[in-house]
Amino acid sequence: MTKQQAAVAALLPCPAVILTAAAGERRDAMTATAFFVSEVPPLLSVSVAGHHLTNELIDESGEFVVNLATPEQFEMVRQLGSTHGRDLDKFEEFGVATELSERVGAPRIAGSYASLECKVVGSHPAATYRVYTAEVLAYVVDTERSPLLWHRGRFFSMGGQVG
Repeated sequence: MTKQQAAVAALLPCPAVILTAAAGERRDAMTATAFFVSEVPPLLSVSVAGHHLTNELIDESGEFVVNLATPEQFEMVRQLGSTHGRDLDKFEEFGVATELSERVGAPRIAGSYASLECKVVGSHPAATYRVYTAEVLAYVVDTERSPLLWHRGRFFSMGGQVG
């Protein structure tokens, strides 16, 4: 892959999310991105590297939570994105506070802008990733917070409304 090809993905601004998954007693959290596929029904898509524990947990449980991170969670996003769940319990290692979800077994991340509880409706391989399409079954949002964004290899807080 050329530098120009790798740079293409950085052009699309996206929310910085913490993806959580659980199956049985095992759980994991990782930094990811997500985008909506459909508003009605509410469908979104995420991709997970095939070697990640999160991928295994999603395949086993068929569900996950997309937690939209806030600027205050910037350091947690960096930490969760630079470690692997097979090596350590990220929740304990980084003091990640969680809340029980309403409809899925994976935990919500406390202090997030929003947490979207999702059930997988389809998936397919793409390069070394698995792309999941999921329906949002339940969600919570803290309108006092704002989402953290990822664009051109950097994190940004959300600005004001335009138009």
